[in-house]
Amino acid sequence: MNRPLGSLLVALQFALLAALLAVAARGGHWSPTAIALALAGIALGLSAVWSNRPGNFNIHPEPKAGGTLVRTGPYRWIRHPMYSALLLFGAGCALAAGGAVGWALWISLAATLNAKAALEERWMATAHVGYADYRAATRRFVPFLF
Repeated sequence: MNRPLGSLLVALQFALLAALLAVAARGGHWSPTAIALALAGIALGLSAVWSNRPGNFNIHPEPKAGGTLVRTGPYRWIRHPMYSALLLFGAGCALAAGGAVGWALWISLAATLNAKAALEERWMATAHVGYADYRAATRRFVPFLF
């Protein structure tokens, strides 16, 4: 397992989220669409945590020892609803920022989360016997699309 890469991706994820929040706070144009995206991200994130239960996951892409594969709640349709939640919230922040910097940060966040998801999926396939079937039946971030 490549723990250093996983740790780097976690650090990048948090740095990019902090930067997105900073440019959104500075830009300060929270339109109804920006607010709706951010709230949708928060709602999806809470739903994912509720379905996954604290203690069954961690922020590192390596599966938690003794963790179980969750297939309920938003996990029925997507493998990484917490990452999707961050992308929705980040899109709201990028829109509120009102410029290219916000969207460049969001694209960087999306690339980071995609790389983190790919790494996590390799580890999940070795940790959970049914993961290959689950992966074949669900999408990574967007139900029925991607």
